[in-house]
This record gives sequence, structure tokens and C-alpha cells, in this order.
Amino acid sequence: MTGNSIFGASDPMALVRDWMSEAAPKEPNDPGAMVLATVDAQGMPNARTVLLKGIEAQGLVFYTNYDSVKGHEIAATGQAAVVLHWKSIRRQVRARGPVERVEPELSDSYYASRPVDSRLGAWASRQSQPLADRETLMAEIEAARARFGDAPPRPPHWGGYRLKPLQMEFWADGPFRLHDREGWTRPDLETVWSIQRLFP
Repeated sequence: MTGNSIFGASDPMALVRDWMSEAAPKEPNDPGAMVLATVDAQGMPNARTVLLKGIEAQGLVFYTNYDSVKGHEIAATGQAAVVLHWKSIRRQVRARGPVERVEPELSDSYYASRPVDSRLGAWASRQSQPLADRETLMAEIEAARARFGDAPPRPPHWGGYRLKPLQMEFWADGPFRLHDREGWTRPDLETVWSIQRLFP
């Protein structure tokens, strides 16, 4: 690591974890809500909210349908960006870099921890595809329940992704919009981070 963090951090993932822990008891819903940005084949950006489910030494983990729009766009580019914003503590984290699928065992473990109806939903939902009405979706849920009972296996089209940042930015609100803001950058995943304070 080169440079000093204005937040006293020596590891960006540890700082994300600390801020998440601080936000968790204060956010009314989903402190792990994270905006995920991808681009399509024409370079048109897409953004949607997913749930951050893992803060690892390597990166940030979330789960979704591999056949969704986001899944296809990640497969095409291998890259994404995310934003975590906690209004309750007035802080924000941005990260971008390459994305990979997590190990199947990790996806299996998280999938097994979900409520059974959520697991059945992963089979029933052809995510991002047109849906005639809610009754059709519920019929698919019941069809999955009839097929698998209360122990559905993880679908092959569903699992986790790990974003391994090359760039991160930490932002803390300041009076009169004189915020504290710093960037962490590295040219590749093997190089140490460089830290630079940024104008707000």
C-alpha cells in the first residue's frame, strides 16, 4: 500500500466491512443493498440493485440468475461497477473491476441458507423475460414445489459472482459539501493499492 488513508484504513475490504457494520443497525432495510452497473453489447449502461452477500479479501460477492440481463452482460464483458450508499451514516463506497463466478461450493452453501420459497423461486423465475401475469409466476413456483418438495437443489443457472476491484472510492459526508473522499487504485490484482485523497 502506498499513501495514507484519511479513514485510517490499511485494507479497503476491511473498511467496507467496518462501514457496513456501522450502517447495519441504522439502516431500516437492507444495509447490503448495492447498485450494480453493467453495459450491454452496444455500450448502453444498465444499473439495478442487488444484495451484497459477502465481503472477502478478494472482493464483493452477490448472487443472481446467470441467465438474467446482468448475467449476460457480465459474461460478455467480465467487468462491472457497484455502489453502496448508506444514507443513515452518510457514507458511500464505489468499486469497479473484473467479475468472476464464485466457486460452486460457495453458491451451494448460500443457496441452501435461503428460505425454501426463495430457492423454489430461483427455479420458477426466468429472470428478465416477459411474464404474462403473477398467476403464471405462482404456478411455476408450485410446479417447482411439486418437482422438488422442500429440498430443491441449486439451479445450474443460479449462483454467485465476485467483483474483484481495481478501483475503489470511499466517501464520507462533510458540512457544506466539503466531503472526505479518497480513491484506492491498482493496475492489476497482484499490485499493492495506491491511496489518494480526492477533492469532494
